[in-house]
Amino acid sequence: MMFILLAFLLYPLKAQEDKDLKYGERQDEVMTLFGDHYVSHGGYGAITIGYSLIDNMDAIMIGGRGAWIIGHWFAIGFGGLGFFNDLHYNPDLAQNVNLTGGYGGLILEPIILPRIPIHISTPVLFGVGGLAYMSSYGSAGWEDPNFLTEDATSFVIIEPGVDVELNIVKFFRLALGVSYKYTSEINLYDTPPDVLNGLTYNISLKFGKF
Repeated sequence: MMFILLAFLLYPLKAQEDKDLKYGERQDEVMTLFGDHYVSHGGYGAITIGYSLIDNMDAIMIGGRGAWIIGHWFAIGFGGLGFFNDLHYNPDLAQNVNLTGGYGGLILEPIILPRIPIHISTPVLFGVGGLAYMSSYGSAGWEDPNFLTEDATSFVIIEPGVDVELNIVKFFRLALGVSYKYTSEINLYDTPPDVLNGLTYNISLKFGKF
């Protein structure tokens, strides 16, 4: 009986000793991105909805991204967004017009203090995209599908951002963010060369293993 009692008393001390030993061994080891079992790996997919001003018109941004998470604190992946701004009247064409397009590319995303319920991430997108100047014949709204491309062009974009992330449950995070679009010069009919430059406010729903 005494032996059993001693075993119960000594087991927690032994377990703590083993835990401390493993922690000490980890401190002495050089941790690498590949081949080290102490580095966790995960990933996520996200749906993003955003708002921006494009050519001084309200614009909706819709897209998504997917990323590989290394060690909880850094993600690398790909993403993109499509967008369109409000229809407005152009007297030269005597038609309603708007700008529509999209872009996508590589995303690098440092994550600061990811285990805290509310934390920060700083995604940066490096990509390319396309922009078109559209006209709508015979309609003042989106219900008429008769759109014509008046002009189109491509561009290079860099978009750094800051997200406030909320850990809702283990597999789901809600991110509220703001980013700044900076593009190469836009060469498009009746459009300023920096028309896409500016802030975007967005909400992202992230699902995955974090």
